[in-house]
Amino acid sequence: MENIVNSINSVVWSVALVWTCLGVGIYFSIRTRFSQIRNIKEMVALLFGGKKSEQGISSFQGFCTALAGRIGTGNIAGVATAIAWGGPGALFWMWLAAFLGAGSAFAESTLGQLYKEEHEGEYRGGPAYYIEKGFGSTTFSKIYGITFAVVTLIAIGILLPGVQANSIAISVNNAFGLNVNITAVILVVFLALIIFGGIKRIGSAAEFIVPFMGGAYILMALIIIAVNIADLPGILVLIFKSAFGAEATFGGIIGSTIAWGVKRSVYSNEAGQGTGPQASSAAEVSHPAKQGFVQAFSVYVDTLFVCSATGFMIMMTGCYNTYYEATGKAIVKNMPQLGIPEIGPAYTQNAVDTLVPGFGSAFVAIALFFFAFTTLMAYYYIAEVNLTYLVKKVKKGEGSKVAINVLRFVLLAMTAFGCMKSAGLAWAMGDIGVGLMAWLNLVAIVLLSNTVIKCFKDYERQMKLGIPRDDINFDPTPLGIKGATFWEERVASGENNPQS
Repeated sequence: MENIVNSINSVVWSVALVWTCLGVGIYFSIRTRFSQIRNIKEMVALLFGGKKSEQGISSFQGFCTALAGRIGTGNIAGVATAIAWGGPGALFWMWLAAFLGAGSAFAESTLGQLYKEEHEGEYRGGPAYYIEKGFGSTTFSKIYGITFAVVTLIAIGILLPGVQANSIAISVNNAFGLNVNITAVILVVFLALIIFGGIKRIGSAAEFIVPFMGGAYILMALIIIAVNIADLPGILVLIFKSAFGAEATFGGIIGSTIAWGVKRSVYSNEAGQGTGPQASSAAEVSHPAKQGFVQAFSVYVDTLFVCSATGFMIMMTGCYNTYYEATGKAIVKNMPQLGIPEIGPAYTQNAVDTLVPGFGSAFVAIALFFFAFTTLMAYYYIAEVNLTYLVKKVKKGEGSKVAINVLRFVLLAMTAFGCMKSAGLAWAMGDIGVGLMAWLNLVAIVLLSNTVIKCFKDYERQMKLGIPRDDINFDPTPLGIKGATFWEERVASGENNPQS
């Protein structure tokens, strides 16, 4: 089975997808005149603005819910994997993909807000919705939207939970010797308590857990960096030289360096993948671009802060091995006690152990538990949004509730199964899910790019007029945007500015 999965993965994650991710990011960066640099102040200001409502969560809760999906095992085990197969230069390509990906994240999250709907008292939106409505609700757009929803259900509900659960099980076993079966039971029980409460409970849990655990993890990284600060200049030189094949040791794996850097960046920050728009669509804002800015900033937090923290910890302490991907032969083996099966949390655990011997395994296990747990919460919400989209096509009311409960039990089962399967199989299955979603979503946001730019320019126009941030609102009709029924109805009702 593992061979079959790896073969499919190599097709989905071909060189074409790597360069498509970068290319789409470049495209939106140019069209928004590198808004991810110019509007950083606006991103931060909007992050703490807005209020939750009966139907929606606040901008900050939407940010934390999306970040819950982004900050997960990819920030700890994923960075280690990138360094193991791509060398130190992979971190540069992670940074570049994140910087460019912020443009893609703005586009997809703005579209998510633009074409969202109210369903059973909650906001729903995401790629399936903006694919169908953005293309005019044609037969093609409906089939395209359904395809994305089905792929997302399979990816998020079946393929991806195993990656998070597997990393939790491995790190907890390394740290505390806890049997994976016991870890599976504990994880499933806690996850069930959250996901059976819906988006409001998920948003509230994410709002508390993400800032707390993210802050503690970055603080630990900063302490380790400070202790090893003399090595920082050399590490930076190594990263940049390796990124372009200029470092002799890693010159022979330049293709893997780029591929693994981009792949792990997309896996971690999910820019362009189509997951962020689900959470951003649930936020209560007065203009679609507002949540686009907020989600662009979440990409920075995920990769430039958390992934960088992991990468610097690992490299400054020398706690990594690097291998030829084709042969599995070691290029650099700083830790002879660890082999290929141990690639992942063990690298970060060893790095923290250099500061406080015996503490690293426990700290990383706890951090990874919370990171991966919040990601599983976000996965459930994303899967629910897409299931709701599919169910409403054929049946409403009780049918939706039954389907949602089935989804909950399936995701819990896949989480338990993920604790027990091999790490290689878990990651390969997860990569297939990410890749399929990315292909479908990237094509869609490029085709809808003119609509994105209309929203973007409308927001900047109001900014330049000096309109207070809380009073900036949205009306799709003068912009020639069709299908944004939520916003059309809000304008007609005179409630197009929920912040006032």
